[in-house]
Amino acid sequence: MKIIVEPSKCDGLGMCEAVAPDLFEVGPDGIVRVLDDAPGEDRRVDVQAAIDACPVLALKLSS
Repeated sequence: MKIIVEPSKCDGLGMCEAVAPDLFEVGPDGIVRVLDDAPGEDRRVDVQAAIDACPVLALKLSS
C-alpha cells in the first residue's frame, strides 16, 4: 500500500495529521507531507481514516 498526495488539492487543513500524526505532517508551506508513504498493512485502518478525513480529497491509497 502506498499513500499518494495531490499537492495541488491540499489546503493544509491538517485533518490527516490529526487522525494519524505519525504518518502525516503539514509543512510550513501549508502542504501535507507523508512521513511514511508505504506503511505496513497493519496501518491500513489508520491510513484510510486519514484519507477519509481529508475534506478536499488530496489523499489517495494505491495498492
